[in-house]
Amino acid sequence: MDYFAFYDLPVAFRIDEKLLRARFLEKSKQLHPDLVSQTDDAAREEAEAMTALNNQAYQTLSNTDARIHYILELTGALGEEGTHKMSSDFLVEVMDINEALMELEFDFNPGRFEATQSSIQQLERELNDAVRPELMAYDTGQDTERALVRIRDYYFKKKYLLRIKENLSKFAAA
Repeated sequence: MDYFAFYDLPVAFRIDEKLLRARFLEKSKQLHPDLVSQTDDAAREEAEAMTALNNQAYQTLSNTDARIHYILELTGALGEEGTHKMSSDFLVEVMDINEALMELEFDFNPGRFEATQSSIQQLERELNDAVRPELMAYDTGQDTERALVRIRDYYFKKKYLLRIKENLSKFAAA
């Protein structure tokens, strides 16, 4: 089931969070398994399944990254895992960051750690700034195919940066 249709919301990257929460709570009240506790097993199982769907739909749509992934999947724009090509400019930037991570691994230096962290944050800000107009373009129906391609590119770059941030966080814990 389409989560947006489930909540009677338009498919959009930017959504009204308060409306989403209200629809989730409304569905929670309507579908709660306790409402059918005195009925047959099939009705209880259906209520439990619908409650699980409600929870999954809300978790997906209330999380920006999960919502982006969901819409890309829903529209068929995601493509197969591992087939997306990154731009050479982005790869050069992350290669520099990865080299800094390797240097930190062999010889930790607080200043280099902070500089690497700052580089990652700057790259993340640039990605977010670049995707914002694409999200708006898709949501308003302007050149949606082009917007989806650019949003998909953003999604994979952000995933890549997340892995780098996870590696960096190992140094912060040490």
